[in-house]
Amino acid sequence: MEYASFIALVLVLLAVYPLAQAGDRQAKRTDLRLRRLERKVDLLLAHAGIAEPADPRMAEIDQLLAQGKKIQAIKVHREVTGSGLAEAKEEVERRMR
Repeated sequence: MEYASFIALVLVLLAVYPLAQAGDRQAKRTDLRLRRLERKVDLLLAHAGIAEPADPRMAEIDQLLAQGKKIQAIKVHREVTGSGLAEAKEEVERRMR
C-alpha cells in the first residue's frame, strides 16, 4: 500500500512540475518586459526634460533616519518603491550619508 502511495505522489509531482516551470518562465518574461518598459520611459522622460516627481513619503524616510529609526525607514522605503530588502537597505544607507 505504501508503494502505491509513493508512486501516486511521484506521478502527481511529475505532472505539476512542468506547470510550475511554465509559470516561472512567464514571470521571468514579464519581469524582463517590465524592465525594458521602465528603461524606455526613463529615456523618454530624460529626453523631454521631465523629472519624475518625488514621492512625498520619501520625506518620511528622511524623518525616520533623523530619529535614528533605520529599520522603520527601510520598511517605508520598501512600501514606497516595492524594492527588495537588500536594495532598500542600500538606498536608505545611501540617504543617510
